[in-house]
Amino acid sequence: MNECVYIHEFIDIIGQNRANYMHHITANWSPIGQKERNQLCFGVFGTVGSTRLWPEVINIWEHANWTELADNFEHEFSHPTLQDPALAEWWAEAANFRSRGIDRILVAAPWTRTITELCADGVTGTTYAHELVAVKPGTASEYLDAVRDIAVHAYRERGIEVTAAWRTAMCGESECILMWAFPDWRTWSSFEAEQLSDPLLVGWTRATEGIVTQMNRWLMVDAPLSPLRAGRQPREEDRASYQLPTRQG
Repeated sequence: MNECVYIHEFIDIIGQNRANYMHHITANWSPIGQKERNQLCFGVFGTVGSTRLWPEVINIWEHANWTELADNFEHEFSHPTLQDPALAEWWAEAANFRSRGIDRILVAAPWTRTITELCADGVTGTTYAHELVAVKPGTASEYLDAVRDIAVHAYRERGIEVTAAWRTAMCGESECILMWAFPDWRTWSSFEAEQLSDPLLVGWTRATEGIVTQMNRWLMVDAPLSPLRAGRQPREEDRASYQLPTRQG
């Protein structure tokens, strides 16, 4: 049973620095997070601009439970600067690549897989759909049960694999986030083209129409060192594995 808690980050990128930032966050930060905070990288993704804001990166971090997340926050915020002094150089470099971020805390649906389990099962995608779903207050868990019972089958029939199903914490059970892995771009295009004609997809939408108040879906592509692409967590030796573009502001 997945009892993990996640940090989900929307990151605004400065200029053409998305590749710089993705390498900095995976190769330079993730090994530190794993060692000092028991924080695993679930994924680092660049959004497909035609479907979402750009340039943008989405980071997702996995903690074993609420206690470990609290320990992570204590580690970070028990300093006058509200930053870990040991990471001052890392923060300074990151500021060259991104301007701001908006975060959420997510709680996994118990039936989903951790990032370690997903990598062990060989789950990967050419692109991923990120679905941000607003639901009536108090119904997020009910919606995730419907995802398990209906949506997973409907998507899998089209070759699409569920990678995550979360409810957003601290908002009265009023929001969920789903992630789906598409094996190729044509699978995605046929999925979108047949939203109103595939009986399974239509059935899924109608099954939750009394719960969902708004849904937005966009595409993402994972960074070279993101676990679902690499099949493992980033390592310290990865720092030299990617030739960064020239910094542009």
